[in-house]
Amino acid sequence: MDFRSGSGSAGAPMHVDRKLLYTSLEERIKYLHSFLDFNSSDIEALLSGNKYIKQLIPAVVNLVYKKILQYDITSRAFHTRTTVDETEPEEGYLQEDTPKIQRRKLFLRWYLTRLCQDPTTMEFWRYLNKVGMMHSGQVRRTPLNIEYIHLGVCLGYIQDIWIEAMLSHPHLSLRRKIALVRAVNKILWIQNDLFARYHSSDGEEFADEMSMFNYTEDQEGYLGEKRILGSSSGSSTEDDRSSISSGIAPSIDGVAPSIHSVAPSIQSASTAPKGSACPFAEMAKGSNSTETKIWAN
Repeated sequence: MDFRSGSGSAGAPMHVDRKLLYTSLEERIKYLHSFLDFNSSDIEALLSGNKYIKQLIPAVVNLVYKKILQYDITSRAFHTRTTVDETEPEEGYLQEDTPKIQRRKLFLRWYLTRLCQDPTTMEFWRYLNKVGMMHSGQVRRTPLNIEYIHLGVCLGYIQDIWIEAMLSHPHLSLRRKIALVRAVNKILWIQNDLFARYHSSDGEEFADEMSMFNYTEDQEGYLGEKRILGSSSGSSTEDDRSSISSGIAPSIDGVAPSIHSVAPSIQSASTAPKGSACPFAEMAKGSNSTETKIWAN
């Protein structure tokens, strides 16, 4: 997805068609890729390191839902499907182990799994765009309207967990850690843009021409082409219930991809603060250990 440069003398700024940013998803993604320098090094890091991302998914899902349920404005959205309506629901706020929350965890688990797929296809970015639209109250028979502040801060929370987990991994080389963190962060910021896109009035004069951003509405329980939930609202997985206490990951090692950045200073796993949420915080303590828990209690 090479972005087109403007005509003129060498060093002239790239031309960006403002209208196309709002009416063509492909052009919007090209611009975001260009500005963020999302390139072949990022793709190499993602494709070679997605197994480490997948190791973290069960624990990330649990932590995110613990966080969401800490606040009334976000927890009641599971009843009201909106953070705008402050009317208290008839039933009490949900607990993490209820069937409804276990079911919703599957949605987040599948979303994070999709982030591990091939980012070189437009289908990957169409899916991220679909996630942005479906949280804005648009194009759904039963609208889900989550205000942008909650979407943005949730992405920030996931990003914080992810950065700590990768940078404190005791076996990956520093170059590989940095490459993987940079690549994932770029994807999260593109997702952030695709959340903001549907909560912003920018480009609203092109509203009638935004068909490129639309998608066929999925039946509840579907995300794209794959059915991820059974007919029962109590569907759940063992990983969602027990990943914090029993997730196991093998000892790992690998070769770093080539990157072009200066390494920031980071805190090593052996000096991680007590009570750290990092899943790899305990791994460095036993130098002879061949397997360890993915998430420290």
